[in-house]
Amino acid sequence: MSRWHSLLSRWERFGEILPFRLRLSSLKGFVSLVLIGAALSVAVAACSGNNTASTNAIPTGGASPASAQKQDVELTLVAYATPKAAHDAIIPKFTERWKAEHGQNVTFKQSYGGSGSQTRAVIDGLEADVVHLAIRADVEKLVKAGFVNENWTKRVPNNGIVGETVAAIITREGNPKNIKTFADLTRDDVKWVTADPKTSGGARWNYFALWNYAKKTGADDAKAQEFVTQAYKNVAVLAKDARESTDAFAKQGQGDALVNYENEVILAKQKGEKLDYTVPEINISIDAPTAVVDKNVDKHGTREVAEAFVEYLFTPEAQREFARVGFRPLGDLGKEKEFTAQFPPVKQLGRIDEYGGWAEAQKIFEDGGSFDTIRAQLGR
Repeated sequence: MSRWHSLLSRWERFGEILPFRLRLSSLKGFVSLVLIGAALSVAVAACSGNNTASTNAIPTGGASPASAQKQDVELTLVAYATPKAAHDAIIPKFTERWKAEHGQNVTFKQSYGGSGSQTRAVIDGLEADVVHLAIRADVEKLVKAGFVNENWTKRVPNNGIVGETVAAIITREGNPKNIKTFADLTRDDVKWVTADPKTSGGARWNYFALWNYAKKTGADDAKAQEFVTQAYKNVAVLAKDARESTDAFAKQGQGDALVNYENEVILAKQKGEKLDYTVPEINISIDAPTAVVDKNVDKHGTREVAEAFVEYLFTPEAQREFARVGFRPLGDLGKEKEFTAQFPPVKQLGRIDEYGGWAEAQKIFEDGGSFDTIRAQLGR
């Protein structure tokens, strides 16, 4: 209040002095008086603002937080296709909780497609607030492009991995060739179908399921390379993507087996498809990450809501919905009776970090990488 009184006193003194200093009948004097008055008005307003915080203030370098505006919020979720069924159940639960806790409506724009293409779309201008992708390497591309901060794995549980599954081998009805392990895919009498890991992110997990099997059964790198090469020599169709490989096996009758994600198989069976499949006891953890797109949430003012949604995906309530569509639930949820029957145990579960993580793994599939050596032996 003392600053306020000081400004008023100065204004009164100006009123006493001005008649002597300015000739108000002149245009110059009138303009000078107006400018001085305006400057003092701004000063008074600024001083007053120090005593009353504005709820609509916009943080430097970003939009006003949507949660502070108490208006409806829209989040854009960009994901690979597989978790859509889970998100269809999870999103209404999250929006209901947010409404109850914050009195604010949250709506979602959703985009689903291949993980690689979705990643490129975000880089090219699709303004995602949250991404849920098939492999960590795709999130790392967003980090490199300046959309996601480097510490994204440290800001959420489980290093950002929100969905886990394993590889499954789908066979013909009755499994006439008794295919049970990845070693069976190297047999001379077995032909199988997969997507090409050069063009399909999901197929790269198939490659590492084979590599992991070889390593877990005692092979050194040279023997593991021989094992993987022999398996790919038996591939009947090396399709462009997972959809094409499924069509080749199921609709065109190609091959004796198809390697796919366990969660995809479970979801297909829930939809009424009749599938025979086995989950090898030596397997690899297929990890799907989620992340807040920092560049975009700061632009949209949606950081608080986006971060809350990502955190919610790791709660037992959300994980239960992921489990119901075939993802292996995180934590102790997997011990519940509802899920123990659904997911056969895996005795030896490998992880991509054992093989250098995706930073190293990606090099295998680049031009001139070791998978090109395998393809050269296939004559494709």
